[in-house]
Amino acid sequence: MGGLRLLAVALTCCWWPQGSQGKTLRGTFSSTAAQDAEGQRIGHFEFHGDHALLCVRINNIAVAVGKEAKLYLFQAQEWLKLQQSSHGYSCSEKLSKAQLTMTMNQTEHNLTVSQIPSPQTWHVFYADKYTCQDDKENSQVEDIPFEMVLLNPDAEGNPFDHFSAGESGLHEFFFLLVLVYFVIACIYAQSLWQAIKKGGPMHMILKVLTTALLLQAGSALANYIHFSSYSKDGIGVPFMGSLAEFFDIASQIQMLYLLLSLCMGWTIVRMKKSQSRPLQWDSTPASTGIAVFIVMTQSVLLLWEQFEDTSHHSYHSHHNLAGILLIILRICLALSLGCGLYQIITVERSTLKREFYITFAKGCILWFLCHPVLACISVIFSDYQRDKVITIGVILCQSVSMVILYRLFLSHSLYWEVSSLSSVTLPLTISSGHKSRPHF
Repeated sequence: MGGLRLLAVALTCCWWPQGSQGKTLRGTFSSTAAQDAEGQRIGHFEFHGDHALLCVRINNIAVAVGKEAKLYLFQAQEWLKLQQSSHGYSCSEKLSKAQLTMTMNQTEHNLTVSQIPSPQTWHVFYADKYTCQDDKENSQVEDIPFEMVLLNPDAEGNPFDHFSAGESGLHEFFFLLVLVYFVIACIYAQSLWQAIKKGGPMHMILKVLTTALLLQAGSALANYIHFSSYSKDGIGVPFMGSLAEFFDIASQIQMLYLLLSLCMGWTIVRMKKSQSRPLQWDSTPASTGIAVFIVMTQSVLLLWEQFEDTSHHSYHSHHNLAGILLIILRICLALSLGCGLYQIITVERSTLKREFYITFAKGCILWFLCHPVLACISVIFSDYQRDKVITIGVILCQSVSMVILYRLFLSHSLYWEVSSLSSVTLPLTISSGHKSRPHF
């Protein structure tokens, strides 16, 4: 299984997608691209407040004036209605229905988007006099380099905030999260390191759990660095955003490895061996094969989802097929592991062992089900709030799950007594390696 985890991480490194641009956009206005798609899609942004701003800078004014270059802004709902309409609007009719239009005949243009009752997504398109023509030869003219800055009003009402309505608050959240990780590390790092150094039957569990925790902390730090830079220039550090997602995927793989190893080990051993050794981890071809299949399936789905949605949030609303399959996989894992633990709990006579299994089941189910449940709950929120609800909620729930597991496996009362009921009965241990009373 160690080689499996390394392979999954290596695949993640090799296939990692490039970071997407922020809300300071740079590129070229192309007549050819605009003609091919009845308007060149430049980007989208969730404006809010009364003084949101769109600022565009171009250099080649003569070309822009000659092509009658314009920007068209559509509210997302209105644009969707146009796309789904059965009226069959022509190219020029679609462009005429834009809520805002900007003619580019100066070096710098500022367009104020005001009186927005609630945060809304706006799509920005470029078009010129060649866009709705059938003759493509006339559209082979010089492209126009541009820089576009999309801004929302800050707390004082000035348009200086690079964050869209759906991203507001994430910078502060990741700052607090990094601060909490730092404080916890200062308090518990030394005692945890001593527990790991001492070895013992829980050595592998603590190593895998700590590795997953460090990856989560690394993801939070990378996100904070990205958003800190993003708040200043609207671009951020795309590499750090991608690194945060990589750390998050690696952490998910680590935790899946740990939970599958423990649960399947207990279940398979109980099916094949006597009740006197119920907790023993036994690496059989069946358990290894199942674990390999599930871990690789989740790895492929996570990578697929990242290619579909390159926004640096680590968690997504699951509008694509990969996201839906991930939701289904997590629900199936929670149900299967929950059923296996329930069967063990119902036949277990020892109160201590039963309490141990119940607590572990809570940590397992919380880890796997928090994402599907939050994705369903997010439906009741506005579109711009859904990603934030999922991102913040999943991070907090999985942090609580890790705390539950740490308390369980570091407990000097419950787990100590459970592990001492019989020798070599701990999960993830080498059967011949720990035949004495466990020690910390």
